[in-house]
Amino acid sequence: MEVRFGILASPGAAAELAATFPPELAEELSALLPDLRWSIEVVEERLVDPPVQLSELIAAGRRAVLDRGWHLAVCVTDLPLQTARRPVIAHASAAHGVAVLSLPALGPVGVRRRAISASVRLVEAMLGGASAADGKEPDGGTAGRQRSAAVLRRARELADQVEIDDRGVLLAARVITGNLWLLLGMLRANRPWRLAIRLSRVLVAAAAAVAAALVTSDIWSLADHLGLVRLSVLTVGSVLAMTLTIVIGANLWERHPNANVREQVMLFNIVTVITVIIGVVVFYIALFLIALAGTAVLVPEKFFASVLSHPVDFSDYLLLAWLAASIATVGGALGAGLESDDAVREAAYTYHPDTPLTRST
Repeated sequence: MEVRFGILASPGAAAELAATFPPELAEELSALLPDLRWSIEVVEERLVDPPVQLSELIAAGRRAVLDRGWHLAVCVTDLPLQTARRPVIAHASAAHGVAVLSLPALGPVGVRRRAISASVRLVEAMLGGASAADGKEPDGGTAGRQRSAAVLRRARELADQVEIDDRGVLLAARVITGNLWLLLGMLRANRPWRLAIRLSRVLVAAAAAVAAALVTSDIWSLADHLGLVRLSVLTVGSVLAMTLTIVIGANLWERHPNANVREQVMLFNIVTVITVIIGVVVFYIALFLIALAGTAVLVPEKFFASVLSHPVDFSDYLLLAWLAASIATVGGALGAGLESDDAVREAAYTYHPDTPLTRST
C-alpha cells in the first residue's frame, strides 16, 4: 500500500531545504511504518501571506491535501509562528492530516537533520501516535509496541482508502466501519473534552445564564413541573443547538468538489461532528455541576419550598440544576457565535505542540 505524503514549502530557503528531504525521509518513514510505500512530493508554494495565524496555515494545508490527492502533508514555513502567545516549533492536526513545521524555531545548526526528524515524528502524531503528540520517546515495552501497532494500522487504513460512489448514509457507514481505528485515533488526538476550556467567551455567556436561571423563581417552578421527559428533550435540544452553532458558525463542515477525496472529506466531517458533540457534552456536564453547586448558595431552602408550595429535597435541587444547565448551554451557543472562527477551529482541533522536536539524534 502506498501513502501519498506532501511537503508544502515556502518559496526560498525553505523550499531549497525541503527539496533534499525525500530520500532520507522516505527511509525513516519506512523504518517507522514498515510494509508501506511512501510517495513523497515536495511543492514550493506560499499557502498564505503573512502575517498569518496557525489555524489559517492548517486550513490552507488541508485544501492542498485535498486538491493534490495526498493522505498527509507537512507545511514547512520560514515564518515564526505562535499560538496562545507562545512560540511554535511544530504542530500537528490529526483531523486535518496536516502538520506545520517552523524552520526558524529549529535554530541555526543542524537544521536539515532536525527538520527530517521532526517531519517523521509529526507523521506519527498525525496518525494518532501518543509519543509524538505528547513529546515523549516511544518506549520499548508492551505499551510502546501497542502504540506502534496502532499507528501502523491507522496508516494502512489511510493508504487503503479508495473512491466510493455511494452517497449519504451508506457512504458514511462504510467510512466509519472501514476506518474505525483511524477515526478513533483522530478523535483521541483532537482531545474533544478540552473544547469547553478553550472557548472562553462561551464559558462566560454560559456562566451568566446559570446565574440568571438560579435567581429566577419562575425557573424554579418550571423545573418542578416539566418532568423528566421534557427536561431530557431540553438537554438534547440544547446540546444540538450548541453543536450546530459551532460546526456551522465556524464553517467546520468541509466540502470539496473532487469526487476522489469524498471518503477523506466524509471521514473528516464525521470526526468533526463527534469531536464537537463530545466537547459540548463535557461542557454540559460541567455546567450542571456548577449549577448544582450554585443552588446551595443562591437558592434558600425555605424560600424554594414556598415557591414550589411543597417541601423540597435534594431531587428538587437536581431538577433545578438540570434545567439551569440546559438554559446555560443555549447561552453557550450564543457565546459560540461571538468567538472568532479561528478560535473555534483551534478549540475544535487541538494542535499538538512538540517542543522536543529540536532534539538532535
